[in-house]
Amino acid sequence: MTEYRTETVFTWGAPPLKFGVGALDEIGFDCAQLGLERVLIVTDEGVAATGVPHRAAESMQHAGLKPTVFAGVHVEPTDASFRAAAEFARDTDWDGFVAVGGGSSIDTAKAINLLTTNPGDLMDYVNKPVLAVVDPLTTLTLPPHVTASCGMDVLCHALESYTARHYRSYPRRRPEQRAVYVGNNPVSDAFIERALPLLSRSFRRAVLTGDDLDARTDMLLAASFAGMGFGNAGVHLPHACGYPIAGRVTHYRPPDYPQAEAMVPHGESVALTAPAAFRFTFPTDPERHLRAAELLDPSAGQVKDPRDRLPQAIVSLMRDIGLPNGLTDVGYVHADIPDLVAGALKQQRILAMAPRDVMAEDLEAIFASSMRNR
Repeated sequence: MTEYRTETVFTWGAPPLKFGVGALDEIGFDCAQLGLERVLIVTDEGVAATGVPHRAAESMQHAGLKPTVFAGVHVEPTDASFRAAAEFARDTDWDGFVAVGGGSSIDTAKAINLLTTNPGDLMDYVNKPVLAVVDPLTTLTLPPHVTASCGMDVLCHALESYTARHYRSYPRRRPEQRAVYVGNNPVSDAFIERALPLLSRSFRRAVLTGDDLDARTDMLLAASFAGMGFGNAGVHLPHACGYPIAGRVTHYRPPDYPQAEAMVPHGESVALTAPAAFRFTFPTDPERHLRAAELLDPSAGQVKDPRDRLPQAIVSLMRDIGLPNGLTDVGYVHADIPDLVAGALKQQRILAMAPRDVMAEDLEAIFASSMRNR
């Protein structure tokens, strides 16, 4: 058997996907095909108010199913909100759970499934994914700031996986050691190079003209492509920095989100350090960073310093869609940097995907530079 010092193998996989305008109206058929009857639809109050979850319920009823809508999802869920949702669901023997909405609903549905079918605590288990149904019609009522934040998460998924450490740069793994995140690879690259032009073409339109169905369709297709890319390539610095930014916020309340408590939406939190992060990773593969900048913004080549082309493309986009222009806009000051660094350093699983080693002083510089993006 040939021995290799460095990795030569990568893996790739994805759940089933149904994409397109009107796809939600077939959810009843899809659930019936899975043998479901008693179905809990998991959503939040804001999404429920749009009527979309009730469209899903009607489709299920027409297919002979018995759906119930749970609208108690907490936006940016916590372990407490997961457990509360699970408690709601415990009294019924559900056949399945359908998340309607974004990541908060999806994660809560997974937690309900997990905690109502297994003993133990939330983090003791990982369940296999179910069919993902992606219907652009369901996003037409999404407010501008929510659209902007979700879109920035898609963009960071794409850029981080595209610039992640290459799969062949790792030591050779044995078959039983293969991880979900493997680094950038030819398959993930192909999806990201399709996602970035869609974001370039339609991100601003989706935020500024919310009823543009073509723009909404492009954004969801970009989200799907980016998900297929980062789902096995991995993310790195912006996401690692985003967790403490979201977790330590004290008073910032973004427009279009619930105002009862302070929060930095996930996509916004990962975007705030992205310009500085990609300046930091630029030397590892300038050609790849320049290619990403060109795909995101065809005018990026006019920026004199090549290192600044991708960061400036991101900053220009964030400015146009009305997102905060740095950490100071969400309430952070320089005195907060040590705590933010400490929080980011805990994210070793994803920091390991960065294309260069990341030390505490590197994170300190990234957070400092991100106080005001340029």
